[in-house]
Amino acid sequence: MLLSFANAAEKPARLGLCASCHGEDGHAVVPVTPNLAGQNLDYLRSAIAQYESGARNVPAMRAAVGMLGAAELERVLAWYAQVSARTSAAP
Repeated sequence: MLLSFANAAEKPARLGLCASCHGEDGHAVVPVTPNLAGQNLDYLRSAIAQYESGARNVPAMRAAVGMLGAAELERVLAWYAQVSARTSAAP
């Protein structure tokens, strides 16, 4: 199920493990973890497919992604894609 940004207006209930590293607002809270806020939705989908296939060999990501169903994962990706990226470093 592919969602549009209009469908992603509300924060998904299951940000869980994603938010623990990438932040609820898509701004990473763990060093060397990429920000997801404002990323292109198709890029995020491609990255997740690579984690799932093992093309990107990051066991923590494979485990985290595996805990979400396809519809839940799509809501999380759409949420992060529509959140505004910061233009400068946080204070």
